[in-house]
Amino acid sequence: MNPPDTVPLPAAEPVFARPWEAKAFALAVLLADRGVFAWSDWAEALGAECAKGGPYYEAWLQALEAMLARSGVASAAEVAALARDWERAAEATPHGTAIRLENIRGA
Repeated sequence: MNPPDTVPLPAAEPVFARPWEAKAFALAVLLADRGVFAWSDWAEALGAECAKGGPYYEAWLQALEAMLARSGVASAAEVAALARDWERAAEATPHGTAIRLENIRGA
């Protein structure tokens, strides 16, 4: 029985709908913690992307890509090339097997 001054919490819903959303969140936190960008700059970039509309965590990805380019970590072209590589790796990977960039490197 709960003490009279507490209220039972409702059943917890997942915070993230898909694992990649959690990874995008964690990556933003890690990059800010490591000083790649200031959290206030991140909040501004995310706000600008959210203002465009669309799915929330896709705005996170767009903001992350913008912050990587601004900080000199990776250009938009580098991010796009890596995304294409991951897509090719996914296509080249048998179902149930971990997707690895090595599956396409040197091909």
